[in-house]
Amino acid sequence: MGQRPRLGTGLRDNPNPMKNLPEWLAYCEQLHHTNIDMGLERVRQVAQRMDLQLPCTVITVAGTNGKGSTCAMLESILMQAGYRTAVYSSPHLVHFEERLRLQGQNVAADALTQGFARVEAARTAGPAPVSLTYFEFSTLAILDVMRGQPLDVAILEVGMGGRLDAVNIIDADCAVITSIDLDHMEFLGTDRETIGREKAGVMRTGHPVVVSDPMPPHSVLDHAVEIGADLWRVGRDFNTRGDPQQWEWAGRGRRYSGLAYPALRGANQLVNAAGVLAALTALRDKLPVTAQAIRNGLAMVEFSGRFQIVPGKPSIVLDVAHNPHSVAALAANLDAMGFFPRTHAVFGAMADKDLTPMLARMNPLVECWYFTDLPTPRAASGTDLLHHWQTQNARKDAGAKTFSAPQFALQEALRCADPTDRILVFGSFYTVGGVLQHGLPRLTGTHLASS
Repeated sequence: MGQRPRLGTGLRDNPNPMKNLPEWLAYCEQLHHTNIDMGLERVRQVAQRMDLQLPCTVITVAGTNGKGSTCAMLESILMQAGYRTAVYSSPHLVHFEERLRLQGQNVAADALTQGFARVEAARTAGPAPVSLTYFEFSTLAILDVMRGQPLDVAILEVGMGGRLDAVNIIDADCAVITSIDLDHMEFLGTDRETIGREKAGVMRTGHPVVVSDPMPPHSVLDHAVEIGADLWRVGRDFNTRGDPQQWEWAGRGRRYSGLAYPALRGANQLVNAAGVLAALTALRDKLPVTAQAIRNGLAMVEFSGRFQIVPGKPSIVLDVAHNPHSVAALAANLDAMGFFPRTHAVFGAMADKDLTPMLARMNPLVECWYFTDLPTPRAASGTDLLHHWQTQNARKDAGAKTFSAPQFALQEALRCADPTDRILVFGSFYTVGGVLQHGLPRLTGTHLASS
């Protein structure tokens, strides 16, 4: 790591320097004219002033769904193998510090405030301040904290797209592209081929790229050939097979058998795990791992809000499924849970989401809906969601209510649910995060008092 260059006056010219992380986050929210501004020129300019590099192996993970689970499994296995890890993921559920995990633990707020201060000093060092979005500013701050740690490997989750996402200023030693589907279409394109081309931007010439999507867009495969990346494709370079008790992975001269299924629930997690093992095999010269580390890592991996089942009665399921593809996977996982007399669903979503197929897929499974407002202007209101549901609902045995916040919606669901029912909280990160503000939900339904 090179010595940090001297920067301009930066914060010294700021009459009200930020004192803590909440102040920095509020400051970043008002710096740029829009929340999302695709392009790397501005963020790269500030990164160059900071001489921002990561002196360790870097794995970048892009895709529409499965990115967070892939990062969590990589982290768990690599920690079991004894490596010092850092994981950058977004968005967070409850606390901003969740966005950076160092050795499996959320970063300290004080470390982030120092990173934000260094970004601000670099941002204001030139003739005119460089305008950065909230995501760009915070990404630079998190990367700055990472580069000051004694790391063996950094795992970077792409926020949106890939080619123009802020994390793409860092060259990856290995890229992983998970499932690709329609989401953020106003920024990435209106079909899988166009979106795939954006995701493919995380590839690097001569470096491995693992495509774990079983049916990837041709644009992804074509780009790998065009730039000379080392393409690892499921079904050609690696594959899996298994029975209800165990599974095995094989690819490019390596085989792992007798594996327990990942601790993360859901049939789709095997697809993510297969991509994880391909990435680790591709990096075996840099980051060798043992079969036991893989077994332990898959068995011990944890990840909040991804088909997370809260123990107790009624059953509570938390899932950040917020687009048609992830909602379809959620519905399949709910089907596999078995019989419940009724399912109560707390749901909140951003206004730009494709709600029609999401509601249509869930309607056969849900008897009681609890539509909720969310604390962001980008969200659809509970009333808007209710109206959208009413226009397509054909079930006479289903009902719906609206609420001002996810925790109030959950409280009502707990009040109405019988012990044998199931409560689902899904949609935006704000929805699941809203019911996790004070930890995992406590089962305080009226039926429990008399049981």
